[in-house]
Amino acid sequence: MTPMVSGAPPGIISVEGLTYVYEGADSPALEEINIEFSRGKSYALLGRNGSGKSTLARCLNGLIVPTAGRVVSCGHDTSREALSNEVARSVALVFQNPDTQLVGATVEEEVAFGPENLGLPSDRIRARVDEAMERAGVTDLAERQPHRLSQGQKQLVAIAGAIAMEPDFLVSDESTSMLDYSSRQRVLELFEELRSSGMGIIHVTHFLEEAVTADEVVVLESGAVAERGSPSSVLGNPERLRALGLEPLPVSVVTRELERIGHRLPRGVLTAGELVAWLYA
Repeated sequence: MTPMVSGAPPGIISVEGLTYVYEGADSPALEEINIEFSRGKSYALLGRNGSGKSTLARCLNGLIVPTAGRVVSCGHDTSREALSNEVARSVALVFQNPDTQLVGATVEEEVAFGPENLGLPSDRIRARVDEAMERAGVTDLAERQPHRLSQGQKQLVAIAGAIAMEPDFLVSDESTSMLDYSSRQRVLELFEELRSSGMGIIHVTHFLEEAVTADEVVVLESGAVAERGSPSSVLGNPERLRALGLEPLPVSVVTRELERIGHRLPRGVLTAGELVAWLYA
């Protein structure tokens, strides 16, 4: 096993002065990003197209390495260990389109792919695969061919493959954007189950309603952190969200209008259910 960075906690992703410039680009995709993610918490990463969300997601697990600064993922500097088993095991990445990462002939083989690459004994691989498929709800698909599944089923299989690595963090790069409502809800429920079990969840999304239950919301703009805080503080400010190119939650717009005409609402009203409960209290 490669040595950990001195003083770097294993349950933390530390982003320190991260700058990333794509070859031939006139400006950085990310510039001087300083942020920390903790295991056991959920984060929603928002921003308009081109703000740097996907680039940051790929930097977190060493798929790409910083042009300047560094990312220390669970004690491992990704610029030195981008291809190491330690980084791949610690921070799993699930993409927007599951077809880009499904390689197994069957679902079972797909979920086993990561653990096999770690060189684990066959009995441990078997146990990981069975548990991951059960948690993702795809056990009944074990012998199916991944490319014949629905889009929602494919995404659950991709997540099962990530779970089988037993990572400290799961990074979701808009993994719900191509799904129907019911499939999206199932994936989000699974993320919450994983967070409750101690995994860190970093979910890149353009659906603001998916950020409501996060522990922390981060908004990127032009490759920099523009806003960061609780869902109520970030999502509850429709004017600021519009300035950042995001369409605010309808409830926050209604809430702002109610406040404008003199009503005093409790802080943190972000869902229709919460608003209705206040109106009829």
